[in-house]
Amino acid sequence: MRITVTAIVIAALLAGNTSAQQPLPPDVHPESLTRLPPLTRNDLDDAGKAVYDSIVGDGPPPRTGPVALSLYSPPIAKVFDELNSYLRYNGVLSPRHTEVAIIAATWEIAQQYEYSAHEGAALEYGAPQAVIDTIKFNREPVGLPPEETVIIKLARAIMRDHKVDSPLYAEAEAMFGRRGIVEMVTVMGDYVMVGMVMTTIDQHLPPERPALLPAR
Repeated sequence: MRITVTAIVIAALLAGNTSAQQPLPPDVHPESLTRLPPLTRNDLDDAGKAVYDSIVGDGPPPRTGPVALSLYSPPIAKVFDELNSYLRYNGVLSPRHTEVAIIAATWEIAQQYEYSAHEGAALEYGAPQAVIDTIKFNREPVGLPPEETVIIKLARAIMRDHKVDSPLYAEAEAMFGRRGIVEMVTVMGDYVMVGMVMTTIDQHLPPERPALLPAR
């Protein structure tokens, strides 16, 4: 899932490099920083190489993150890339609201790698610091813009209460439209889905990436 260099730099400047290196667990590879060793293009069959080329192109081999892990199953990598590219760059939600939905969802599953990749992007696209702090520190969404208030409430309702009541749904539909609701929740689900894989393979942050999600 793509993250701009600017977003990473902003995150680092705002938070400082808090990801002081800790010894890796013995089952985590020092290059991939996961339980999966690095996968190269030559490890794939012809169909897998075609998927690799369509996603990576002439860029450097992915070592950490969603692309690196998903290429272990090229058909999944292809679907992940197409879904993520649509939702983040061509969907009906604004980039700001998309990024807020991502950090709201990844906070709920305590996914450090994903959350830390997207907090800076939310700020870059104009989300107020108060919105970030409300999500980051699990505060009540008080005094926030109405759109972000609904996004936070919706994420919490889905992942904590496992239901969305009628008033909240009606508010979300009036604000984002029916298509917007479907795409917003799909954004959340996309990052939760990939986050589950990251958690399973124990994806660690590279040393240059600040850990922005507080311990709980």
